Amino acid sequence: MGRNRRINERIRFTEPFKRRLKKLSKRYRQIREDINPVLEAIKAGNLVGTQIIGVSQTVFKVRAKNSDIPTGKSGGYRIIYQVFGNEIILLLVIYAKSEQTNITASEIEDIIKETLDQSN
Repeated sequence: MGRNRRINERIRFTEPFKRRLKKLSKRYRQIREDINPVLEAIKAGNLVGTQIIGVSQTVFKVRAKNSDIPTGKSGGYRIIYQVFGNEIILLLVIYAKSEQTNITASEIEDIIKETLDQSN
């Protein structure tokens, strides 16, 4: 049981992620179930998704299905997360591909900066 607790502590939800998740959950009722496989893969130690180039930190973008809009992964959610060594994963932001086509490296940098400012 202690092992599971330690794995769960690896993943931290940033305020921007929590805000977006709350907003999206009002429109997409299944979002928490839809993103769970991605979170489980990350908890298991897998760096899923594609590394984002042009960001000063180690950041990945991963797709998750949206079962409220059955168009496959391409119309699903995008989860952006930051990796700190082997210890901590910060979930930076989530968005629905149907509402936002992409996120720029500078937007990701701004979210990272906001997160760092809040932790100090």
